Amino acid sequence: MIDQITVFLENDKGRLAALCRTLGDAGISMHALTFADTAQYGVARVIADSPSKAYEVLNEKGFRASLTKVFAVEVPDRAGSLATLMEALDRADINVEYAYCFASKDGMATEVLRIDNHDEAEQVIGDAGFRVVKPEELYA
Repeated sequence: MIDQITVFLENDKGRLAALCRTLGDAGISMHALTFADTAQYGVARVIADSPSKAYEVLNEKGFRASLTKVFAVEVPDRAGSLATLMEALDRADINVEYAYCFASKDGMATEVLRIDNHDEAEQVIGDAGFRVVKPEELYA
């Protein structure tokens, strides 16, 4: 499993830019960013090369950041691959709370999954022919 930085942002102009600038100024590279909003606040989810440092820097600068354990799964970048992964998890009665992906290399994508039942999920993912990405591979 890997660490994702989750940041709650006021739904005000410039807050997402400030988050990105804060990480950039600290020398932290973002591999993935997803952002969802409601009328009052937004939730940014970030995969970065140094999640602990990102967490510390963001909190020092007044952001409300937390670290969340998520799976990073290597998925072939072709039609139907993600469906195969999701169907395997569904058959095992494993709930996916949220998911997003980012481009990887060599015809692969990295799918980020917030999943319950971590131990069983890792087994199901492997049995379905997918590979869980190790933190040291992603943070390098």
